[in-house]
Amino acid sequence: MASSSSSIASEPQLTIVDGGLDEEFALTVKWSGKEYTVLLSGDDTLGELKKRICEVTTVLPKRQKLLYPKLSAKLGDDSILLSDLRLKPSVKMTMIGSVEDDIIVDQIDSPDIMDDFEMGHDEYVDIKDKESNKHKLRRRIKHCKINLRNPCREGKKLLVLDIDYTLFDHRSTAENPLELMRPHLHEFLAVVYTEYDIMIWSATSMKWVELKMGQLGVLNNPNYKITALVDSLAMITVQSDTRGTFDCKPLGVIWAKFSEFYNSKNTIMFDDLRRNFVMNPQNGLAIRPFRKAHINRSSDNELVKLTQYLLAISELSDLSNLDHRRWESYLESSFKRRKNS
Repeated sequence: MASSSSSIASEPQLTIVDGGLDEEFALTVKWSGKEYTVLLSGDDTLGELKKRICEVTTVLPKRQKLLYPKLSAKLGDDSILLSDLRLKPSVKMTMIGSVEDDIIVDQIDSPDIMDDFEMGHDEYVDIKDKESNKHKLRRRIKHCKINLRNPCREGKKLLVLDIDYTLFDHRSTAENPLELMRPHLHEFLAVVYTEYDIMIWSATSMKWVELKMGQLGVLNNPNYKITALVDSLAMITVQSDTRGTFDCKPLGVIWAKFSEFYNSKNTIMFDDLRRNFVMNPQNGLAIRPFRKAHINRSSDNELVKLTQYLLAISELSDLSNLDHRRWESYLESSFKRRKNS
């Protein structure tokens, strides 16, 4: 028993040191002989807490196990609000977890989110205008870091791309990752790079993003350059009266970090999950998911058509005026106009 007690005591500990749950408060993180400070608020979820812990310890959220007296049953639900946990200022929370030196790309490291949903206009407005969600965005802007791999280019629009099921079939198996790459990927990136800076944003860890993009030859291709890679730590957990809590990718983080170059008028995001652009619905295009690569790679031409769409809209001054749900109709009309001119 003494040995077990000693083992738990040596794990990283979180101690609330200031503030209340109705406002921003600090957690002191003790890990590997050092102390870190994590800022949170009562309307953050347990999942947000794990992301903050990951930022300072590099222990991925999915590898963390949080222990707290009498709350063990609740600590398995990442959607629960910290305010509902009724944490006390003197509390000590134990986190058990380890840093991954070598990433293992499997079903755990590349989560499969299938419960996407379509929402009406009023629902989108409710989510993006909700003050608690705006507050989360402001805090994410304050604490998130996005490192540029290549300089932003003056006068270029911005294309933000998801990975899983957008550029890559991450569920099928293959001896070579290139067999799971979406057809025409490099041609697509090379052509759109003439008009758009390109950022890759995945709901996974940075290690997975770098590994997968490296395996696909995206990071060192001579015909285009990737401006930045963005991972799950830049996402926020939003609250909806009808949909509950879920994670999304707020473009406002990128716009705030690089306001001299990008904004709502010159940015478009491709993602197979509509939920990921609920904070900026006018800038999101729901791409058809690329699954069952071995069966569909010979017939999938989504990126070919989307290349044409991106070029067709590249001269517009405001992309947010477009309804990207009707991108194929817009492309067809564009072809007719050119043919008749």
